[in-house]
Amino acid sequence: MSTHGGHSRAPSLLEARDLRRHFGPVRAVDGISFDVAAGEILTILGPNGAGKSTLLGILAGVLRPQQGEVLFRGDPVRGAETAWRRELGLLSHRTGLYGSLTARENLRFFGRLFGVDGLDERLVARLAEVGLDEAADRPVRSFSRGMRQRLALARTLLPDPALVLLDEPFTGLDLHASALLRGVLEGLRDGTRTVVLVTHNLAEGLALADRVAIQFAGRFAFLGNRSELPAGAEEAFYRERIEGESRRSP
Repeated sequence: MSTHGGHSRAPSLLEARDLRRHFGPVRAVDGISFDVAAGEILTILGPNGAGKSTLLGILAGVLRPQQGEVLFRGDPVRGAETAWRRELGLLSHRTGLYGSLTARENLRFFGRLFGVDGLDERLVARLAEVGLDEAADRPVRSFSRGMRQRLALARTLLPDPALVLLDEPFTGLDLHASALLRGVLEGLRDGTRTVVLVTHNLAEGLALADRVAIQFAGRFAFLGNRSELPAGAEEAFYRERIEGESRRSP
């Protein structure tokens, strides 16, 4: 069930309960709770150092919270569980691709690693989906940064995960590459995939969002529907929330 343009929400696919993770005196994640409905896109905005990537690492099961828990389909997440891993697609700004392999060979390698069914047909479809079908047999070392990021997204989507986590996917991309990637990410707005996008890029993040969180100093300064942000004054709204949270921070 999609939430685009409507007020009703589907049942929660992902839920975070009072998550906390500190690194020495730094409170990277400081009591964050939220849920994401099935088919919904949540964009978490915030400046560098706000704790966004740490939060995403906890959601992905890569980092363990010192307090709180993450629920997926109502069950607590255990990071090493194979079944959970098959439901999850994670894309970071580190692509993790092999430069000496072609795009097709990279997808085939990862597809076999994850035991993807109908791999040859699926990788052809994914390459077309990210606009790399004509570059499928070129070595990845010859790709631009934007092409690598789109190939990494194709790899992320290869097992058809129910939950997709995107960590600063626009980092290092020029305007043209960002526009191409945003077009691909728009395809995730089909009401079937649940997406959490972490970014400090306000325009790109808001363009894709159903719901929005603003994170600063490990806490959410705002969490609500995209429509709650004032049209044409989103940046001012964002800065006001950041400044307000900054005054509260010790």
